[in-house]
Amino acid sequence: MKIFFTVIMIVTISFSMLAQDEKQDSMEVKIPSQDAVYERPFILSINKLSTAVGGYFEGNSNYFSEDGVSEGLSFELRRFNIFFYSSIGPAIRFLSELEFEHGTEEISLETAQLDFQFFPEFVLRGGIFLVPIGMFNQNHDSPKWDIIDRPFVSTQIIPSTFSEVGFGANGRFLLSNTLSITYAGYITNGLGEGIILNSEGRTFIPDGKSEEAFAEDNNGLPSYSGRTAVQLTDAEFGLSFYHGVYNSYRVEGVEVDDKRSVSIAAFDYSAKIFELTLQGEAAYSIIDVPENISEIYGEKQWGAFVDLIYPLYKGNLFLFNDAVINTVVRFEYVDFNTSTFKVTGQKIRDEITALVFGFSFRPVSNTVIKANYRRHWTVDAIGNPAINTAGIQIGFASYF
Repeated sequence: MKIFFTVIMIVTISFSMLAQDEKQDSMEVKIPSQDAVYERPFILSINKLSTAVGGYFEGNSNYFSEDGVSEGLSFELRRFNIFFYSSIGPAIRFLSELEFEHGTEEISLETAQLDFQFFPEFVLRGGIFLVPIGMFNQNHDSPKWDIIDRPFVSTQIIPSTFSEVGFGANGRFLLSNTLSITYAGYITNGLGEGIILNSEGRTFIPDGKSEEAFAEDNNGLPSYSGRTAVQLTDAEFGLSFYHGVYNSYRVEGVEVDDKRSVSIAAFDYSAKIFELTLQGEAAYSIIDVPENISEIYGEKQWGAFVDLIYPLYKGNLFLFNDAVINTVVRFEYVDFNTSTFKVTGQKIRDEITALVFGFSFRPVSNTVIKANYRRHWTVDAIGNPAINTAGIQIGFASYF
């Protein structure tokens, strides 16, 4: 009898959860970039469970030479990420992501967010979440991309992967079957003094990230970020911003420095034109730096990238019924200092230009094998001849 009642209880609970999920699924529409964290296979495939565990991993080989000198071939398991998701109620959901980079060299809590959906147009979010600056930061999972390395502008001007702790709101207005507008706005602790106090010898926004910011703001002034986007059937265009004070200008209530801020504005796009996919983003940053610091530390930076992806083959291949072979090209550029030297008037040349060409094979949509040829040219601040870096990368990435 105990076994019988146990079976009855399990069946009853399962049908109740299934009915709840089916009701939610009937309301779902195409997910925009700002909700890309929920467009993952382990979430989309659960129909009978309210809690799920998933993730993705990626590995690759590298063979690079710099001005003709190479350190040979190497392999790395670049990332292993674990997702936890729970549908707590009809309009309450929790998502977290734990990331292991380069084996266990870096371990970080990338996401731990709780959403309360009052309406599709108004969702409250709190916790640790991806800052809505640009498209890539919110939609960066490796299995979704056909190039192994992440774009320079998305990692060195926009410091992806960029997570902060705070709260705010987002939503989506569905204007028609083919047109919607999304928005997101958040208040967070913000970046820290590593933007200029770092080992790079330049203004470097990614070094402003700190695990300590998940517990306490270094200056007590929140940062503000937001993004709005227009989404069509096969395209999305977004505008976003980030602004905050990054330095510790007060010590025990006494102001010891001026408030110094960092501001980033970005434009992103993704469009499908017949079979060709065009995507990318551009970002521009303004950073307040002390007057007595070297002019090599730039006050203005910018960068951009564009990807062109075209399917060479779709159909049956080997044991796979829906295989796809893509060819991809990426052009990218980053300028870390747009200023000129005060004495000579010469342009400060702290910049990187890169070109990537490659192929990808998707046996299924959530798994990809990539082969890339990368070449980039790095010019230092005073304009010495460019350092020429070239190499071949072969890798894979898959959700699980």
